[in-house]
Amino acid sequence: MTVELRHHRDLTPETRQDLLEVYADVRAPLLHLPNYRVDAFAERLDRHATEPGFELVLGYDGQTPTGYAYGNTIEASDRYWKRMTEPLPDGLTDTPVLVIKEIGVRTPWRGTGTARRIHDDLLAGRTEDRVTLMVNPLAGDGKVQAVYEAWGYQAFNAQQPSPDSPRLTAMIRRR
Repeated sequence: MTVELRHHRDLTPETRQDLLEVYADVRAPLLHLPNYRVDAFAERLDRHATEPGFELVLGYDGQTPTGYAYGNTIEASDRYWKRMTEPLPDGLTDTPVLVIKEIGVRTPWRGTGTARRIHDDLLAGRTEDRVTLMVNPLAGDGKVQAVYEAWGYQAFNAQQPSPDSPRLTAMIRRR
């Protein structure tokens, strides 16, 4: 499987549709939960696409979208930091940080290194020193968090982004 990676800083209707298609497939087992519904994700996506430093990497195998990762730059005043459950370590928010808002890969491409390629490609052109993301510690019976740990992320806090969301582990690493 050869996956071509495409970068997007603007969310065109075609790109948005491809991303929603992959999201619906990746999150299919969770779509019955309010926070995971496609329309709820689409609302978040539309908001995220207008935030500073937005960037999306979509993978394609031929014409088939296979996976994605996207994020944006956050500063000290961003609500991302304000929703943490524990006080932040001194200096953590002194410089801009890339927050990965979503990452997902369709089942046929899992275990092929596609997720890591998409992730690394998203980080490659960034100027932020650090990158953070959230993970449901129960996802894949803890396997998803273990993958992020293998990629160099360390848990440092937690948050529950919305009342319908599970409690998530906040992880961070140097870019």
